[in-house]
Amino acid sequence: MTSPSPAPASLVIHGTTAVAEGRLTRSALRSRAWHRVVHGVYADAGTPLTHELRCRAVAAFLLPDGGAIAGRSAATLLGHGLSATLDPVEIIVPPASRPRLASVITHSGTLPPDELRVIRGVPTTTAVRTCWDLAQWLPLTEAVTLTDRLLHAGLVTAGQLDEYAARRAGGRGIRRFTKMASLADGRAESPQESRLRVALRLAGLPAPDAQHEIYDADGLVARTDLAYPEYRIALEYDGQWHGDANQLHRDRQRLNRLQSAGWLVLHVTSARLRDDLSGVIREVTQAIHARRRSAR
Repeated sequence: MTSPSPAPASLVIHGTTAVAEGRLTRSALRSRAWHRVVHGVYADAGTPLTHELRCRAVAAFLLPDGGAIAGRSAATLLGHGLSATLDPVEIIVPPASRPRLASVITHSGTLPPDELRVIRGVPTTTAVRTCWDLAQWLPLTEAVTLTDRLLHAGLVTAGQLDEYAARRAGGRGIRRFTKMASLADGRAESPQESRLRVALRLAGLPAPDAQHEIYDADGLVARTDLAYPEYRIALEYDGQWHGDANQLHRDRQRLNRLQSAGWLVLHVTSARLRDDLSGVIREVTQAIHARRRSAR
């Protein structure tokens, strides 16, 4: 008896079906020639495992009729999400259909046709519907962070968020959505910048200006991550140390010009944002109070 032929490269298959149809043996499926994408679905070993591939596998073999990739996974398919490869795939399905799937987070809800789009063959929620779902399913800060990225990429606009809020007015979840939308800012250029800005707002501090440009007599000095122009306070998120000597020189020259122009620069590192957020908020609060007193 002839054994089933190896599958062609870059193929994603449903394992049980492939074996039942005689296209593949169970031993071949367990070999190094294949790796599991999600439960029951496999790809040949030459196909890189990504979150998008896992979304495609779920959509092709596991997604019920009327369902779509949603939430963080939808943001990733749209091109500006933050899902890691092995993060669960998020889907939304009709209320009457709620399958239990390994490595998949299933949400139940109604999805009108105008809130669905197809991305590279995968049914996915539209950008504005994705923002709505993020507001419902994620902690506020993370929902804002992802919405910032969609706004920054031009995949959704503040006006569209407002229009969608009006469409959903009075319904369940509208307060979460409007709160999220009020904190979102498409000028943010990194997730950590978004998280810092939201933390300041939730602490009761004024809304900082994102990507604020500062000039002196010689021209543009800097475009700071966040700033309070009325107090001449700039906040800079330092994701990594600039160890290069030339970069260090430029950073110090820039800092000197900012200080000469009367600006106080507060640096926030990734470690402090993670481990000492309350301390960061306290420093910004004290700086604002000090500037207010000196202006009297």
